[in-house]
Amino acid sequence: MMVATPDNLPVYRLLTGPDDAGFCERISAVLAQGYVLHGGPAATFDGARVIVAQAVIWPHVVVAAPGSPAQDRAA
Repeated sequence: MMVATPDNLPVYRLLTGPDDAGFCERISAVLAQGYVLHGGPAATFDGARVIVAQAVIWPHVVVAAPGSPAQDRAA
């Protein structure tokens, strides 16, 4: 099954960058495209600034490990 996303972007994306207004705007933009948050954000300090990461996924996509019952049903 092929899943259609905006501009043929991946169904899973990890956005990273400095913790600033620009990062929040990037997250807001992908949410407006239809992506949903996947888990909570992560943060680290690189010695000068806080760097954050947020995963997003395209809704209604089930990702299963190879050989798992969920993947067997999807086949």
